[in-house]
Amino acid sequence: MVIYNETIIVDEGIHKQWLSWIQAEYIPRVMKTGFFSSYKILNVLDSPNEGVTYCIQYTTDKREKYNQFHANHWLALQALHQQKFENQFVLFHTLMQTVN
Repeated sequence: MVIYNETIIVDEGIHKQWLSWIQAEYIPRVMKTGFFSSYKILNVLDSPNEGVTYCIQYTTDKREKYNQFHANHWLALQALHQQKFENQFVLFHTLMQTVN
């Protein structure tokens, strides 16, 4: 299984608004691409960063599906995210694979 993880550090003053938007707008758009089978939202409890840290983990069965998502959808989704919450978050992403 392949896990695409987005870690987002959100300004504390807007994190509830951000979380609501992520759940109502952003994640449904990611899932609508058809490249991921499920997702989880996690709140990092012991983050050393200022603000509130979240991880969103999307799962897929093949790296090729992630590659297609990244090539065809990622930039537009990140632009939408940036437009809505400009300078109020930091995002980095990682790609992981489960070990059997």
